[in-house]
Order: sequence, then structure tokens, then C-alpha cells
Amino acid sequence: LDDFWRAVARKGRFSPVQRMPWDVAWGNWSIENTPGYLFFDTMSRVFSPYVANPLGLNPLRDVIEQEIDFGNVRACKSMELFISATNVETGQLRVFSDGEIDIDTVMASACLPQLFRAVEIKGVPYWDGGYGGNPALFPFFKSTATEDVLLVQINPVVREGTPKSANEIQNRIDEITFNAGLLREFRSIAFVKELIAAGRLPHGEYRDIRMHRIDADEAFKDLSASSKVNAEWAFLTYLRDLGRTAASDWLEENYDAVGKRPTLD
Repeated sequence: LDDFWRAVARKGRFSPVQRMPWDVAWGNWSIENTPGYLFFDTMSRVFSPYVANPLGLNPLRDVIEQEIDFGNVRACKSMELFISATNVETGQLRVFSDGEIDIDTVMASACLPQLFRAVEIKGVPYWDGGYGGNPALFPFFKSTATEDVLLVQINPVVREGTPKSANEIQNRIDEITFNAGLLREFRSIAFVKELIAAGRLPHGEYRDIRMHRIDADEAFKDLSASSKVNAEWAFLTYLRDLGRTAASDWLEENYDAVGKRPTLD
């Protein structure tokens, strides 16, 4: 994992989207006011990736092909891996697993249509899976035996205040859009739990899912969506350390609840 993110950071050195010196001095990780970001943001609203990037170049693909042995991934039987993408034609979520996992399924799951051409798999175009589920939880209920699900959430559900600038409005629209599918699944889980508790559904046939969540909403509230294209190694290690702290805090507070009760309401 360290090798992967170091490779991403090396690719990021050549990006025209970089923080300004005063942002570095003030510790501001967001880059929405930098000339490079403003230029590419404007271009993405005017030109589609089919015009602006006719060769379909994507530096992330090179990194993934270099760092991940998909043969080993497909051969692994000790754990289940699910990767989701959104079918562009139907709008339905497609979940890939087991022998389907390869470079194309990974790239499809991370394909933002404003930046990259749709990834075609067996003639079907796909975009980022976040449009259909971010993440999709139902594979855990259908394809595994667990009743505990731990969600690591990177998009804040709650962001206080009304966005006023064009960037803030678009950022919040993106967060709401990408969280919508997850919130629907939360409501479905809560509904099934209520029916099981009321004796209207047999627990043997329907699982009483215990949801848990690790998040860093307080730390993320000062980061705009533009920070997602910041590939500086210093920023990546900042996020890594945030994640470790959030995970440690969650384990200290909630570890004893695993297998017994949900910690996410």
C-alpha cells in the first residue's frame, strides 16, 4: 500500500495542478484557487474527455498496473473483494467480484465522467461506482455470512452551513449525490432490523446487520473537493495519519461492541 501511494505521489509531481506557496505556508491542502485547478475545472465544464483527452490517457492506470498483481488478487480465496461501477446506459450498479477483478473493473469504479472516458467492459460503458452506491453494502449481505459491517467513510454526510460560492455549491452537490445511495441502504437496513425485532421477519432468513463506521468528519470539513486531486506525498501521509488516528479511536471506543451491537445509529 505504501508503494502504491508513493507511486501516485511520483506521478503527481508532474501535475500542473499544484498548491501555491502561500497555501503551503498556511497548511491549506485544498487547491480550488490555484491557476492550474481553475483552468482544468473550466476546461472540464466546456470540453468532454472525448475531446480534451482523445487518447484516453490516465496516469492512475499505469500505477495500478505496475503495483497490483491481479492474478494474485483473483486467486485469493481467504477474503471476498467487491468492486462496484455504474452502468452508464441503465444507471444500475454493477458489482464485480472474484474472477471478474482486473485493471478495467478497478478503472471503471474510479471513472469520473467529467475527467475520463467511460471504461468499457464487454461492450458496456461504466462510470464511477459512487453514482450507484458509495459504497454498495448489499454484497456483504448476499455473499458473506457476516452480521457486522464496518464502513470507512471519506465523504462527510453532514456539512454545516449553506454553501455560497459556485465551488462550494458544486462540492456539496457532489457529496450529497455520492452519499444518497448509502443513506438509502442505511434506511433499508434499519427497516429490516425493525421487522426482525418486531418478529415479523425470521432472523434465520434475514440477518440483523450491525453497522459500524470509522470517519474523520471533523478533519475533513476543512477540505474541499479539490483536495481529492492533491497527490503531494505530504498530503497523502497527512491523510494516512488521520486514518490511523480515526481507526485507533474507533477501536478503543467500540471494539467490544463488534459481534454484539451496532455502533452506528
